[in-house]
Amino acid sequence: MRIYLDNCCYNRPYDGQEQVAIQAEANAKLFIQSLAKRGIIKLFSSFVLVEEVRATPSDVRRNNIMAFINANSSGYVAADKLDILKATAGVIMKTGVKPKDAAHVACAILAQCEYFITTDKRLLRYKSDKITLVNPIDFVKIWRENNV
Repeated sequence: MRIYLDNCCYNRPYDGQEQVAIQAEANAKLFIQSLAKRGIIKLFSSFVLVEEVRATPSDVRRNNIMAFINANSSGYVAADKLDILKATAGVIMKTGVKPKDAAHVACAILAQCEYFITTDKRLLRYKSDKITLVNPIDFVKIWRENNV
């Protein structure tokens, strides 16, 4: 199973944990990371994700996220795919998805991921026949249904 986590998903465990929903998403995201660490799922990243993570103001967040991505990515969409990325993102943006989000989804499609995992409620409204967008909690439910 091939997956792509966006930046908001990587940052969820660092967000304020006062709300139960945020706690649940953070725990689900950490479970997903454990699956990637054990090689049970294949985690993909991209130059788009790396650029966004590198812009993170918090040294702790940035360094921890980059260390995880570097140690656990099964594949990487590099900038040499920029032309096809722009074309794919352009089609996605026509549905109202913001440019940066469209670039992430396009990278996941180029990496042939089955799932794009995000905590962005607005982005989760985007539907595609090429990839399934889910939040971390729903992904864990799907994974358990197929693997337990």
